[in-house]
Amino acid sequence: MVRNPLTPEERLRGERLGEVLREARGGRSMVAVAADAGISAETLRKIETGRAPTPAFFTVAALAGALGLSMDELLRRCLAAPVPVPDRESLPLTA
Repeated sequence: MVRNPLTPEERLRGERLGEVLREARGGRSMVAVAADAGISAETLRKIETGRAPTPAFFTVAALAGALGLSMDELLRRCLAAPVPVPDRESLPLTA
């Protein structure tokens, strides 16, 4: 299966999701939160670092639940920070 490359906006959204999850995790260990969510610590690490910028909906929902966040609150936190706009040189050329 060949996946289309992510757009700069998709990568930025994934990075922001990772930041929000990391902040919400606070002092809890990655292993504990991952176990509570029913995912591997490696999966959580990839999401938090932006290496898995498009996690499955149910994975995000499980993480939100493990962190005591509603999906609405998670979305609000993700949208609260301004998303940087990539410069023109980094955008793909279109016909």
